[in-house]
Amino acid sequence: MKKLTILSALGAIAGLTISNCIIYKKGKKKQTELAELADKHKDLFLMMNQWVKTKQEGKSIDSYLKNKGYKKVAIYGMSFVGETLLRELKRSEIEVKYGIDKNAKGIYADVNLVTLEDSFDEVDAIVITAISYFDEIKKSISKKIDCDIVSLENILYDL
Repeated sequence: MKKLTILSALGAIAGLTISNCIIYKKGKKKQTELAELADKHKDLFLMMNQWVKTKQEGKSIDSYLKNKGYKKVAIYGMSFVGETLLRELKRSEIEVKYGIDKNAKGIYADVNLVTLEDSFDEVDAIVITAISYFDEIKKSISKKIDCDIVSLENILYDL
């Protein structure tokens, strides 16, 4: 009887230990995801703040693109930042040929949308608004099209 009680207690302790390890790992993973999301939103906030500063100084993204010789561009990342860039460029001589987004099927925009799996029409440059993932996105896009691939963040700080 004592052996059974000791074995039961050891089994319960082992079960609790394993459960705690699983819960800890899940919590740690969630904490990491939240920290990455916070960093992404901080980067976007700082970029949008820089955009406001450049507008206040009378500088514009379309003049930067024109000076680089870009007449036709695509925008990667059609969430809030991509929509804002599209609206700004619609009032300029720069033609936005299309937008690229992994969720293109579920997004409405005033421009044709494609995914990374679709074929791309020729453009002079692709402006990436998803700045936290710039290197990964650039690598994927450069396999599909031969054009300049630039970060909106870099454009804003170069103005």
